[in-house]
Amino acid sequence: MSLPQDPIMLLSYVNTQLRDNYATLEDFCASMDVDKDELQEKLRAVNYEYDPQRNAFV
Repeated sequence: MSLPQDPIMLLSYVNTQLRDNYATLEDFCASMDVDKDELQEKLRAVNYEYDPQRNAFV
């Protein structure tokens, strides 16, 4: 499955996956074969940063 291209849809999808299926962003990226830096940059562009304590982009 490819990730949503719209940044807000991407945010919602990733946070849901992190909450329901993955303990860390690294686990998610490895499982989905996603470049972690690229993902973080896309979400940073809409003012969201990954918070490891919450395991979510906030």
